[in-house]
Amino acid sequence: MIRSFSEADIARVLTYEELIPAMERALAAFSAGEVIQPVRSVLTIEPGQRYLGVMPAATHEAMGAKLVSFYPKNAGTEVPTHMASIALFESATGRPLAFLDGRLITEMRTAAVSAAVTRHLAPGEAKVLALIGSGVQARAHLEALRHVRRFEEVRVWSPTPAHAQRFAADTGARALDAEAAVRGADVVVVATDAREPVLKGAWLKPGAHVNAVGAPRPDWRELDDDVMLGSTLIVDSREGALKESGDVILSGAPIFAEAGEVFANLRRPARGATTVFKSLGLAVEDIATAQLVYDALGGPPRA
Repeated sequence: MIRSFSEADIARVLTYEELIPAMERALAAFSAGEVIQPVRSVLTIEPGQRYLGVMPAATHEAMGAKLVSFYPKNAGTEVPTHMASIALFESATGRPLAFLDGRLITEMRTAAVSAAVTRHLAPGEAKVLALIGSGVQARAHLEALRHVRRFEEVRVWSPTPAHAQRFAADTGARALDAEAAVRGADVVVVATDAREPVLKGAWLKPGAHVNAVGAPRPDWRELDDDVMLGSTLIVDSREGALKESGDVILSGAPIFAEAGEVFANLRRPARGATTVFKSLGLAVEDIATAQLVYDALGGPPRA
C-alpha cells in the first residue's frame, strides 16, 4: 500500500540529531559516485516570479523525486514561497512506497546540510552567529546550527527591518544592520531571495565560515566577488553549482571541494581559512530524508 505523510506526520519524527549525520552520509555517497542524480530540471513559468523544479535521485536504499515550486511573489502572504511534494520508491524493485509533503523536509534538510558542513569547517570555538535573512531558512539554520556549535550571540539582519525585529523578539537575537551583524561573526548564514549581493567580503572576519543557501539561479547573487574570491569554496555539487549558482558562475571562483569530499575527509581547507559553503540543494538530500521519515513512521524494515 502506498502511504501518504503530511507535514504534521513528518514534524513528529524528523529531528536534527538524526538528520545531520544522515545528510553527511548522503552527500559523501553522492561525491563518491554512488548516487544517480541529474541536475534539477527547472520549468520557468514567469521569469523571476514562478518556477517548478523536478529533482530525481536514486541510491542503493531508495529512489524518488521531488517536485518543488518557487514563487517569490508569495512572500508576505499566507502562501509559502516554496512548496514541494516527494514521491518515494523502493530502489531494488521500483515499488512506490509513499508520497510525502516536501515543505518541512526541504526546510530541515537544507539547514541540516549547512550544520554538517559547519561542524567540519567552522572554528571549534565559534561564539557569534550572523543571520542575513530572517525567514524560514534563518529560523531552521538557527536551530540546526545550535546542534553543532554553542553560540553565545546571535545577530540578524533583514531587508525588511520589521521582519528582523520580529525574529529577534522570537529568538533572542540582536537585530542589526547587515555590516554590523557580520563583522566579528564566526559563522554567517545568508538565506535570502536577493538577486544582487547582500554580503560583502570586506565585512568577514578572517577564518569565518559562511553558509549561503539563496540565489539559486545563474543570474542571481547574494555574495560579492570579495567573498567568493577571498574564501575557500565548498559546494554541494560541482555540476550543479556551475550550472545554477550565479555566485559561482558570475564570480568565476574556483571550487575547492564538494561537501561530500569534506565529510569523507578527502579534501580539507587550510587551517584558519575563510570558507564558503554554497548550497543549492540536491535531490539525494530529499530522498534520504524521506527514507528516514518513512522508516520512522512504520515503513517495512529494509533488507
